[in-house]
Amino acid sequence: MSKPRKPKGRAISGWLVLDKPVDFGSTEAVGKIKWLFNAQKAGHAGTLDPLASGMLPIALGDATKTVPYVMDGRKIYEFTVSWGEERTSDDLEGEVTQTSDQRPTEEEIRALLPNYTGVISQVPPQFSAIKIAGERAYDLARDGETVEIPSREVEIHRLTLLRAERDRAFFEVECGKGTYVRSLARDFGRDLGCYGHISGLRRTFVAPFAEEAMVPLAELVALEEIEDRDERLAALDAFLMETSEALSALPQIRISDDQAYRIRMGNPIILRGRDAPVDEPEAVALAGGKLVAIGEIGQGEFRPKRVFA
Repeated sequence: MSKPRKPKGRAISGWLVLDKPVDFGSTEAVGKIKWLFNAQKAGHAGTLDPLASGMLPIALGDATKTVPYVMDGRKIYEFTVSWGEERTSDDLEGEVTQTSDQRPTEEEIRALLPNYTGVISQVPPQFSAIKIAGERAYDLARDGETVEIPSREVEIHRLTLLRAERDRAFFEVECGKGTYVRSLARDFGRDLGCYGHISGLRRTFVAPFAEEAMVPLAELVALEEIEDRDERLAALDAFLMETSEALSALPQIRISDDQAYRIRMGNPIILRGRDAPVDEPEAVALAGGKLVAIGEIGQGEFRPKRVFA
């Protein structure tokens, strides 16, 4: 019987909040970061199109187990809509399908925004990762097919017009999971009778990570010049955030090292004392400030669901 192959790379865990540059795909960015950090595993929380820049949270090692919690968080985008053209991809990359000489006034744009605030129905772009009969919509679109993509509900918490010019307008949106900003641009243009597409897009926030936490890719790449491997990796690791940072919205309990050992063996622990937390469907157990497990609290026990090394 052959021995299982040892994973390549370092067993490090943490979050890197990358400031992704334009013309760099999300998958490409994850691959670059995984290689730079010599990490065994890496994944991202929410795709950014190549034409978009900004916050791309990347999880390394055990932190990949917390990706779903970041995916579900609120996001903030700054975006520019250019008027007069609708495109196949709803951004600059696509072919022009509709044109108009009509241009909206600032008053018309402002009057439209309440229609796009709250829970709204939205049809994702033809060039999106939505699966249609088992295939990605963007693959079908690249083959020249026009497919019927069902609408779905998304939540817009805040939508602000920052500035309006004749041929374009600048916005900021705070939205929930699954919102396509390209669809907003397309639908704005249709409602205003002038057509529109995204010509600039930057993500500035993905809960719970703040804009100040972003690290430019160029700053990380520059560290490749450090010849000493240990020194280089130590300089890179200084940019990592604790895995538990992704779970700051969940209730937290502090446990002892002995309790942490029991949890890592898959066992529940008893929570005693007046300050013992009440029942929670999801909570985080920390020992010495380090993440031990995500689990549930019930009947005076913490029961682990997902354990961290």
